[in-house]
Formats: sequence, structure tokens, C-alpha cells
Amino acid sequence: MAIEGLEITHTGNEAHGEYRATVPGSDKVGRLTWRARGGTRIAEHTIVPPEIGGRGVAAALVEELVADARREGFTVVPQCSYVEAQFRRHPEWADLLAATPS
Repeated sequence: MAIEGLEITHTGNEAHGEYRATVPGSDKVGRLTWRARGGTRIAEHTIVPPEIGGRGVAAALVEELVADARREGFTVVPQCSYVEAQFRRHPEWADLLAATPS
């Protein structure tokens, strides 16, 4: 479900950052935070305020992370339970999962 006017921006540096989602008509911001470990981004938290929840904001944040992973060549560790659930729902993203140590 696409949200009309949803805007996602990315801030950060080589060590950590976040994706920020804004919805027209609200000053609330959804966020997906990450930190880097080598060529991997660890998705730490996905936070969407209730005022903008239930509209696919969190899913759009994860999709942006996945798009960047494909474009920039990094892998993802879904430490956040929501990001982990999205990876389970999208087996086509499996190649972007970071290998876990055995």
C-alpha cells in the first residue's frame, strides 16, 4: 500500500544512521535506525508513532533499506523484530541477509 506524499530521507555516516519517513499533514516522523559493521547494516529499531501508524510507513522504511542494500551492496542484520518479520515475508530479499556466525 503506497502512501500518497510519503517522503523518506536518509541521514547518517559510515558508522550509523537512520531512515526518516514523513507523511503529509503530520509533524510525526517514522524512523528506522541502523549501525554499520563492515559491509553490513544492523537494523536496530523501527519506530512509527501511532498518529501515522497503520498506513504502511514501517514497511516503506524497510523497503528503502532493502533498495539501498541492493544499490550499495551491503547486507542486513535484522536485529529489529519488525525488520526480521519483513524479511520472512519477502523471501526474495534472502540474498541481502548477512551470514550469521555458526
